[in-house]
Amino acid sequence: MHQPVIKWTGSKRSQASKIVSFMPKDYNIYWEPFVGGGSVLYEASPLEGICLDICQPLIDLWLSIKYYPELVCSSYKYNWEKFYNNPDYYYEVRTRFNKTHDCFDFFFLTRTCINGKIRFNKKGEFNSAVHHLRKGINPEKMHKILLDWTEKIKNVAFYCGSYTDIIKHVNSDDFVYLDPPYFNTKGMYYGAIDYDEFIWFLRELCKKNIRYILSYDGIRGEEDKRVDIPHDVYKRHELLLSGNSSFDRFKGTKKIIYESIYINY
Repeated sequence: MHQPVIKWTGSKRSQASKIVSFMPKDYNIYWEPFVGGGSVLYEASPLEGICLDICQPLIDLWLSIKYYPELVCSSYKYNWEKFYNNPDYYYEVRTRFNKTHDCFDFFFLTRTCINGKIRFNKKGEFNSAVHHLRKGINPEKMHKILLDWTEKIKNVAFYCGSYTDIIKHVNSDDFVYLDPPYFNTKGMYYGAIDYDEFIWFLRELCKKNIRYILSYDGIRGEEDKRVDIPHDVYKRHELLLSGNSSFDRFKGTKKIIYESIYINY
């Protein structure tokens, strides 16, 4: 299993290789309009990819990892060394980020916030707390991870924008992987999506004969969180074992998670 570079809530790192095994072998461009931490992108390792997200600091960070990994690493090292014996420094960086939206500060926060939980309030301010029990990854180890990802994403373009933007550009010989904020997590993540608009989007992809895989709500312990996805927009539904969620581990409880994937081919 690969090492993540950006820790992002809802990462598909544990399921990425299984998801990729369902992907077609003969696509042209790989599209991912909710890129997050990019775990499926890493495993897919496309010859050409286009990734989007509406979170500008996230896209700025991906571009920096692609073009300026040494600068990302040196900035991380600077913040990490100031933070190592002074956990309150985290909140200095958080305050600064909420004023400037600097992607290097954002990177540090994603690696040192509690359980990698990326949270924004209604004002769009990052509000996750510091992880008091972990100091963040050592900069030397981070340097190796950064360079690995820089190589992996060299053929990938990154843009800030809405998932609906891709409709005008994606073609029938392309492939789309979708990992949107889940229906049952409204208000928890950056940028909730409208269910009806999202179903419209899936139907548009189907009309254009564009193949996609959608990751979405599944089963959490005894709770069935699956959403009513219309049968006309997919041909296959699978449940992938995701283990025990980080949110439940943080609360000291155990709930085995199965996440849904919907495949339209």
